[in-house]
Amino acid sequence: MKQVIQNFKSGELYVDDVPLPSISEGMVLVENKFSLISAGTERGTVKVGKASLIGKAKQRPDLVAQVIQNIKKEGLKATLDKVKTKLDSLKALGYSTSGVVSASMDTNNMFQVGDRVACAGQDYASHSEIVAVPQNLIARIPDNVSFEDASYTTLGAIALQGVRQSEPTIGDNVCVIGLGLLGQITCQLLKANGCNVFGIDLSSRLVALANETVADNAMLRSDSNLLPTIDDFTNGHGFDSIIITAATPSNDPIELSAEIARKKGKIVVVGAVKMDIPRDPHFFRKELDLRMSCSYGPGRYDVNYEENGQDYPYAYVRWTEQRNMEAFLKLISNGNVNLKPLTTHVFDIVEAEKAYDIVLGKVEEFSLGLLLKYDDSNSLKNVTKFKVNTNPVKNINIGFIGAGSFAQSYLIPNVKTAGASLDTVVTTKGITSKNVAEKFGFNHTSSNADDVMENPQINTVFIATPHNSHAQYAISALKANKHVFVEKPLAMTPEELKDVEAAYKEADVALMVGFNRRFADVSKAIKKAFENLTEPVFVNIRVNAGFIPKEHWTQNPEIGGGRIIGEMCHFIDLMQYFTDSAPIKVYAECINTTNEKLKADDTISIIVKFKNGSVGSLNYLANGDKSLPKEMIEVFGGGKTGRIHDFRSGELHEGNKITKIKSSSKGHKQEVEAFLTSIKEGTVSPISFESIRLTTETTFKIIDSLNIGLPQTIS
Repeated sequence: MKQVIQNFKSGELYVDDVPLPSISEGMVLVENKFSLISAGTERGTVKVGKASLIGKAKQRPDLVAQVIQNIKKEGLKATLDKVKTKLDSLKALGYSTSGVVSASMDTNNMFQVGDRVACAGQDYASHSEIVAVPQNLIARIPDNVSFEDASYTTLGAIALQGVRQSEPTIGDNVCVIGLGLLGQITCQLLKANGCNVFGIDLSSRLVALANETVADNAMLRSDSNLLPTIDDFTNGHGFDSIIITAATPSNDPIELSAEIARKKGKIVVVGAVKMDIPRDPHFFRKELDLRMSCSYGPGRYDVNYEENGQDYPYAYVRWTEQRNMEAFLKLISNGNVNLKPLTTHVFDIVEAEKAYDIVLGKVEEFSLGLLLKYDDSNSLKNVTKFKVNTNPVKNINIGFIGAGSFAQSYLIPNVKTAGASLDTVVTTKGITSKNVAEKFGFNHTSSNADDVMENPQINTVFIATPHNSHAQYAISALKANKHVFVEKPLAMTPEELKDVEAAYKEADVALMVGFNRRFADVSKAIKKAFENLTEPVFVNIRVNAGFIPKEHWTQNPEIGGGRIIGEMCHFIDLMQYFTDSAPIKVYAECINTTNEKLKADDTISIIVKFKNGSVGSLNYLANGDKSLPKEMIEVFGGGKTGRIHDFRSGELHEGNKITKIKSSSKGHKQEVEAFLTSIKEGTVSPISFESIRLTTETTFKIIDSLNIGLPQTIS
């Protein structure tokens, strides 16, 4: 299928064929008919992509701060690799489309194949022939509304949310500052609400359009008669509310709004403007009410609403993102909103570059609403797999399912340097798999995991998807008699673990889980120092893990499984490695807190007893300071102590002497090499399946211990 793409590193913008996206539960697949280029928003996005590295840094200082913090935590090289991966990516553009449902897995059975719908969402409702969109970001189109008009729905919902924040009543005098696409729609919504509408803009063309179509009056910001005219328009009282839809680094819209508002009036900020709020004379003396409008309504930036499909109760949250979309479509249907005067250009998808030339000012031509049209006749529209390269197939031929930033930073490069061939990469979004295939040299790009599982030439599968799909993909690969490397965790429930175990016993292949820390050079050096010890050891691990909000996907019990299953498994495995024994009992206690932002079991103390008498202690902490190094590991036994400092260095204390141990990594490269070597040489997997099973089961028992309050036996 065709999609508008921007290379974030070079800034190049083009249309290319990418695999069809795939959908999962709660998603809807839509064949686009039209999509809207939101000139203001997309101009900024594209300009950031086209900027130099320094230019990007200047425009995103928040990301620069993250990079600096990451250097302190993981070192310069690891951070540079991460930054390079992020920059060398393809970006989808667009967030407002209309089309026809071609498949639906929504949980409410709201959408059927053939339904006419409007779609919203950055990275979902993209400029693409086919899009996969979460169920709460879709609304049905009334029969008398065209696809062209429906493609404005996302922007209309943004405008509608701004109007709702101003709480207008019939007869209110309302000023709209910024008469671009968003401002023009806002004016129409206010008129439909019975308000007297005044518009202000820097552009004479936009002022003229507002005067011709909807505003009671509109004027240039530079007009010397602006303030006297406003006095006359409001009978000297000032506006009941001002809605700022402009996008500018200037503070003028805020200052002007304060000057022209009535006492106790409202100022609603919708556009991206500078907000230096001057206390005197107007904000203080008039007791002005300053409000922000958050995109297209309640639910925005809420992962549970947007991605997990959890709607808000109608009685308590009357207007959500989806309900705002539905309301805007109803206004179009009833004739309260007329979008035809706003559409200045329509381009076929293959001509998208011409549209962006206008948006970026390369072509001096007045524009407002630019639509992209999609051709029904494209024969590649529904293709899920493309051939990208023709590299030779080697003895170890690998398919990747999942290729996020972790896989691109730590797995794929190490597989490539280890001498295996990269056959097929599969991701849910075609643009991602295409980018990864071109970047690393995969022969094929796909959005369908069957293209890996059913390919007889692929003998090894790497799985780096969200946690809830690890077990199912591992089982499918094992049943296809392919070697499996799956990122942690192996499974999210005891039932899944049993199913994986059954599939493993039936297969004659290797299975490996990405417990990388045992493969780090510093871990191996400490292990060697204790290898002839016959007495038990004590392993003490402190992890300053840091706070992760509940909304993050890893914290979702259905997707990520939480940090006990998803992260602490690393350290249970490391304990097994250093004790050289199986865990037999575990006890856990976490903090108690009434703070709703905190997840109590993210800050936890765990004691593990091993079969040979050894003991492991894990203190996993989410309430510490970022300046403290993340991981401290200590191994005690036989009068010796080994220490690991964040896997950046280590030391052995023995005979009243300290021996320094160098460390260059957390073992990602070494674990991949060890796994592939075992396949090549036909030797046992670097970590036994029994050890992997015990680690996974121990994480389940930790949760049981927390729930019951007693130690749990590990079988």
